[in-house]
Amino acid sequence: MMYHLVLMNLFLMFSRLKEVTEASLTKPSFPESTAPGDIIIGGLFPIHEAVEDNNMNLYSISPPQRYNCSGFYTRGLTQPLAMIHAVEMANRSPMLSNLNITLGYRIQDTCSDVTTTLWALQDFTRSSSACDVAPNSSQGDKPTMAIIGASSSEISIAMARELNLLLIPQISYASTAIILSDKSRFPAFMRTVPSDEHQTSAMVKLLKDRNWNWVGIITTDGDYGRSAMESFVAQAAQEGICVAFKEILPSSLADKQKLNTLINQMVNTILNNPKVKVVVSFAKSSQMKLLFKGLYGKASYRRVWVASDSWSMSTNILEEVNLTDIGDVLGFTFKSRNVTSFKKFLKDLQFEDEENLNSFLKKFLENPDVGNITVAVQKLLENTNPEIVFSIQLAVSSVAKAVAELCGKRQCKNATDIHPWQLLEQMKNITIEMEGANYKYSTSGDIDLGYDVVLWQENGLNKIVKIAEYNITTANFTYIPQNLSAFENVISKCSNSCQPGEFKKTAEGQHTCCYECINCAENYYSNNTDMVQCYSCETDEWSDSGSSKCNPKTYEYFEWNSWLAVVLLTLAGLGVLFLFLISALFIYQRNSPVVKAAGGPLCHLILVSLLGSFVSVVFFVGEPCNMSCKVRQVVFGLSFTLCVSCILVKSLKILLAFQMNLELREHVTRLYKPYVIICVCTGVQVIICTIWLILHSPYKDKVPSPKIILIKCNEGSNVAFGVMLAYIILLALVCFSFAYKGRKLPQKYNEAKFITFGMLIYLMACVIFIPVHVTTSGKYLPAVEMVVILISNYGILSCHFLPKCYIIIFKKEHNTRDAFLKNVYEYACRSAENVMGVNETKPVYIISNPQLVSAENAPNVSAQKEKQTVT
Repeated sequence: MMYHLVLMNLFLMFSRLKEVTEASLTKPSFPESTAPGDIIIGGLFPIHEAVEDNNMNLYSISPPQRYNCSGFYTRGLTQPLAMIHAVEMANRSPMLSNLNITLGYRIQDTCSDVTTTLWALQDFTRSSSACDVAPNSSQGDKPTMAIIGASSSEISIAMARELNLLLIPQISYASTAIILSDKSRFPAFMRTVPSDEHQTSAMVKLLKDRNWNWVGIITTDGDYGRSAMESFVAQAAQEGICVAFKEILPSSLADKQKLNTLINQMVNTILNNPKVKVVVSFAKSSQMKLLFKGLYGKASYRRVWVASDSWSMSTNILEEVNLTDIGDVLGFTFKSRNVTSFKKFLKDLQFEDEENLNSFLKKFLENPDVGNITVAVQKLLENTNPEIVFSIQLAVSSVAKAVAELCGKRQCKNATDIHPWQLLEQMKNITIEMEGANYKYSTSGDIDLGYDVVLWQENGLNKIVKIAEYNITTANFTYIPQNLSAFENVISKCSNSCQPGEFKKTAEGQHTCCYECINCAENYYSNNTDMVQCYSCETDEWSDSGSSKCNPKTYEYFEWNSWLAVVLLTLAGLGVLFLFLISALFIYQRNSPVVKAAGGPLCHLILVSLLGSFVSVVFFVGEPCNMSCKVRQVVFGLSFTLCVSCILVKSLKILLAFQMNLELREHVTRLYKPYVIICVCTGVQVIICTIWLILHSPYKDKVPSPKIILIKCNEGSNVAFGVMLAYIILLALVCFSFAYKGRKLPQKYNEAKFITFGMLIYLMACVIFIPVHVTTSGKYLPAVEMVVILISNYGILSCHFLPKCYIIIFKKEHNTRDAFLKNVYEYACRSAENVMGVNETKPVYIISNPQLVSAENAPNVSAQKEKQTVT
């Protein structure tokens, strides 16, 4: 019994193995177009748009089978026709005809479906397996040496993974996924179009040029769609372009219900983003057709649709909608060349004689909107994409050139003479010549031709107009200006542009393109639109709030042409003039009693010091410099100290002559050295100023304020400046004290009274000056100092010299020796009577100024003194 069970199991196992083996060796029969040749090229094209899903059940498993195709794609039918035409041209070219080599082909339909493509690819690669190829293979069993296709990147990626096993060259004419440039993953893949990395760069450049920074993006799920979206988003972010929404549609069109649900969601998303006026799409043309149909009649404003190469030429999607209701479509297409020969091929096409395309052409003629050959040819011409035709021709030419170079060195009649990997290696090093231009594959297996930017228009058959060209090498556009007018008023921004004088403030968590425009603060500016920050003005510039530029600050100082400066300088000039006139008068009257009573040579020294003080006023006007700042205070300090020192000597002299008792007078007289006292008093001020200049001297300073820069003199050390002024004030107080005691001297020659008034004027000016100087700022501060100097100078000039000048000029009778002695005598008598009334026993001595009496009159004076003595 056990023996029979084992035999039965073995029988069943071998029976099942036989069925599996027969099934695996049975070649499936797919619709295809073929042509014999020494070298067979495969072709996979989307002749249908989708596959039927009637028998599809996601939750049940059935025997593997190929799905039925649906939705005849007229634009896809032109692609295999372009390959057939290119193969025929290559066979007629001397490149192959001289070698007696011909190219054959096998073309199948991908139905825009990955699974269907892999079924067809299995048929192509079976004959390329080394174990299946015999030396004397029949024509039908010859291996496929290269494959042209596919259109979709999603399908090309699936194909490339399969073809990597046998290193069969795959040349795509429209697949642009960035991932396919990775030769470590797809060594057998090549393409005659640029990578999507260049296309997304061009799209970002276009958006940047048009100032569109708030866009939406639509793509198809899969490696192609997601890689294109990632590349676009990354490059857009670098250029400050924000993506408002990202919508991903399923790659398969079989599940209609799911697709329609996602289309409706996408329609709502677009309608809920009214500020998004530009939408970038990498979706399939059939999906965009459904989207436009869903938007038809709902959109209240026009949009700009930036189409990738996947649907940029598929104007058939507007069959059920109007372009004016959808907006404007800007499409990126591959560069193309002259395809006149292909169009002639289509016009001369005889459908009933084309046995190689019989299955496809018959199905095309069966379409309700075709019906006859004339209409069919017309539709094929309308649906011809020149860039796709040229790309297919370039792919076939590259295979033909590689075959010619290989077969020029060996025999190619037998199936084993060359291998696909040898053809692949040869293709990487060839240069293709077409219509006078040379093309070569890059190290990534791409031919970078560049892009044309087209605009869809509704004007009959001519619905597409080129508006720009994009050069991949320079990454720049060459625009055709007359075709750009439709986009002048299109604004796609989340927020309006911030104008110069404003900056963008983005709330946390928001897109950088959504922001508020905030005015720049004072002394800040922005000089361009959409600036993210305001720049600070330089220290010598200013700006108001919301300014687009900085204004130079005005330099302020006590100008020469100021009316106040003119007045003060005029007064200083008049003071200098008075000094010279008084000096001349005093020199002329140097021997007169009045001049001698005023101090004689000391008067000229006082006049010289006042001249220096008046001259110092000039250094307070005009733009300060380091030298003028040092000179003006020092000149005034030394000059006025010399003046006050001379007056101090005069005060002390008067006090000794009239008010000091005899005993004290005798002791002080020995110490009274006028010029020594003047030198000592002035020398102290020289030491103070020297220390000031050495340690921390005055300097030119700039004090910025909101709109002006005040140029002034900084005193360096305020302590040293205060010590200098305090020393002058101290000398003035001493003078005032001495002079105050001699205020009751003879009226006509009373120096003490005038000294008292002069010092009192100076001290009052100082009392006023100190608080004003401390509390005042600005360009008129030097004027305050000038006023104090002028008041002090004119006070001394008026009190010390003008009364003497008046006596000399108008009261000449009082300017005699007799008049002076008489005045002294009268003063002495009054003083004696006052003294007798107080103390009759105490003697009082009245001493006159010895300079007023000449030597020859000395006895008379002595006699008069004796008469004036009161016992």
